[in-house]
Amino acid sequence: MAIQNATDETFEQLVLRNDKPVVVDFWATWCGPCKMVAPEIEKIAAKYEGAVDVVKVDVDANPRISQAFNIMSIPTIAFFQPGKQPMGVAGARPMEALEQHFGLAQYAPTSAEA
Repeated sequence: MAIQNATDETFEQLVLRNDKPVVVDFWATWCGPCKMVAPEIEKIAAKYEGAVDVVKVDVDANPRISQAFNIMSIPTIAFFQPGKQPMGVAGARPMEALEQHFGLAQYAPTSAEA
């Protein structure tokens, strides 16, 4: 599954009502660090395909979402788990740091550790 782009209209369906955990990349076209984190987000999408959905939100095109979640700086990477409060981290981070911060290893389709 490819990374999906959420809008003010589709965010609730793609993220809030999703029965899977969702990593959300809040970004903007003019944001340099957002371009740096984009390949890391793509790695997460590939590694956790089928277990964790990945959604991008252009904050300029979708101001309601960023206001609703109080997104003050971008990129902000947020992790939404069903039934739990979302958690977020601002700034470009490598995939490994995001995995650790959000505890993604538990969702890995195939674990490297025996």
